[in-house]
Amino acid sequence: MDTITTSTSAEWEAGRADLRARLWQLLGDLPPIITPQVKILDRGERDGCIVEHIAFDNGAGATVYGFLLLPPDLKSPAPAILYNHQHGHKYELGKNELFQDWLIEGIMPGPALVKAGYGVLAIDAYCFAERQTQGPAGDAETGAATEQALFKHFLWQGSTLWGRIVRDDLLALNYLLTRPEIDPERVGVTGMSLGGSRTTWLAALDGRPRAIVPVAQMNRYRDFAATGRYNLHSIYYYLPGALKSGIDMEHLVALTAPRAQAILVGGADPLSPLAGIVKIEAFARSIYALYGQESRFEVAIQPGLDHKYTPSMFASMLEFFNHHLKD
Repeated sequence: MDTITTSTSAEWEAGRADLRARLWQLLGDLPPIITPQVKILDRGERDGCIVEHIAFDNGAGATVYGFLLLPPDLKSPAPAILYNHQHGHKYELGKNELFQDWLIEGIMPGPALVKAGYGVLAIDAYCFAERQTQGPAGDAETGAATEQALFKHFLWQGSTLWGRIVRDDLLALNYLLTRPEIDPERVGVTGMSLGGSRTTWLAALDGRPRAIVPVAQMNRYRDFAATGRYNLHSIYYYLPGALKSGIDMEHLVALTAPRAQAILVGGADPLSPLAGIVKIEAFARSIYALYGQESRFEVAIQPGLDHKYTPSMFASMLEFFNHHLKD
């Protein structure tokens, strides 16, 4: 945190491009960002939503699958949420998390967001759901084995698995913004755990999302490293040189300023040590203050809560999006 200092919003803005460039360098060599050509594989109704099953070529040798959910009675362009699924070693799940009611007890996040008036897009990250066998060994490996192999495969290419995951999310955002049913000026991003990390990185690298809510993920790398519990995060999470870069989670969070951002996290979450969250909040709040936009930055730490997503956190997320994407 001490390696990047700023005292005015102009100074911060002047350094923003360089900071983003350094983040891209950490991600390794990546193919260009494109707006993908999407195929609609199927369209129907489910749980009060119009559901399109989509697929697109990511321009890097892989097919990305997703669900686009739309309100059935849509009459004008709607606000939308790019929803990033979790990890939890549930490789079979991926985008299907939208229709699960166990992660957030009693709530299916996809239909709940559609009922609130949002379009919702979720894609499978590498190794998940319809992409479980998209590794070097093809059908011979699945899920966790695919994840391990892709980490090694991309590393040998001078790239990173994390960079490829984030790149796919940026392609999904590009597509979402082209849909005529969606208001491109009212798009938010959210997700839990892996999905929270994807949310924070995407918002740091791309200025178009207007509201950002990472859930159960606010991990300052240096504080997490100090715990020694590296295996709590899966291998996708690790970037060569991250601890030597002078960049940490507070800088990613601050790159969202002055856009609206709410961080929802448990105070006893071992994947996001509390001491690190405090440092992240202090730095990011100081950047929001440079813009006079402290009210657009919220941090809600749930005392005693470990790595979970509660119904009250979902309600807070929805209230935040309603305020910043609808009001």
